[in-house]
Amino acid sequence: MKFTIGFEKEDTRKFHECVDDIIASQRWTEAKYTKLFEEKWSAHCGLPTVAFSSWGGAALAALEYFDLGRKTVLCPSNTFMATPFSVIKAGGRVEFVDCNTTDLCLSFDNLKRKIDEFKPAAVWVVHIGGHIAFEIEKIAALCREKGIVLLEDCAHAHGASWNGRKAGAWGDAGVYSFYATKTITTGEGGTLVTRNQALIEYAQKYRNYGKFDYAVPGLNYRMSEFTAALGGIQVDRLDEIVDWKNDFARRVLDPRFPNRLKFPEGMESGYYKYIVFDEIPNSTGKVYDLPCHKIMKKGYDLPNSDWVAGHHWCVPLYYKGE
Repeated sequence: MKFTIGFEKEDTRKFHECVDDIIASQRWTEAKYTKLFEEKWSAHCGLPTVAFSSWGGAALAALEYFDLGRKTVLCPSNTFMATPFSVIKAGGRVEFVDCNTTDLCLSFDNLKRKIDEFKPAAVWVVHIGGHIAFEIEKIAALCREKGIVLLEDCAHAHGASWNGRKAGAWGDAGVYSFYATKTITTGEGGTLVTRNQALIEYAQKYRNYGKFDYAVPGLNYRMSEFTAALGGIQVDRLDEIVDWKNDFARRVLDPRFPNRLKFPEGMESGYYKYIVFDEIPNSTGKVYDLPCHKIMKKGYDLPNSDWVAGHHWCVPLYYKGE
């Protein structure tokens, strides 16, 4: 199956109309299409939303709002380096937690031990591959009990849900990516989602240098109107894309790959990745092939993360891919 971005040809006309409207308006940023995109993403997630030019900008806004500089933040080792790098760039110290071999996401049992060892101020949980972390309920409850900030890395989780709840709904904040390979993409871009109204207001200032009183020491992480227009069109297709992927997985892939990652009752994956535990020809490789604790040369072992790196592969699954 050939990689394809989930953008229908007939939507090109809609995007051109938006571009003409933006040019005519003479407002190329911070105007109606950014607001419209935020409204659509909020309706999809069920959470207030702030659009950013990148996942990284949104992550830094959350980390700095919660004042995590000089503090320890726990992070799964089975993730992209963007997750630990966000902590480092915010001035924090990152330590790693092992994953499960079932869902490839943060291990609740190992998290408990790492909380006792490192006394963190915050935890990143990463929804790997397009599904919700299987232990998210227990992780969220533990963080509430311990007074630990819970951040959700939702970069893969477009359209994912568990009994109707979308990624980002369990933590203090969730951060999505709209990079070029994602289920829906704006080329570059991200959003922050949260029920915390004070964080919403902080993030809105953070992405725009802290204007206008400069009490928030932010930088430029604004999403342009052109990017936001593309995002709005894409969000309109998200349910269709996720339904198509799930149908294709059930009909075509599941019978062929019995040793696949399997989901609990009530969970729907956005299928950013279709993950199997058998080596296959023509795979798209691994979600990640080297754990972050190895990249950062931490002196401890995380056996499940090491096992996962060597024992999973991704079957091509792209919306209407050939």
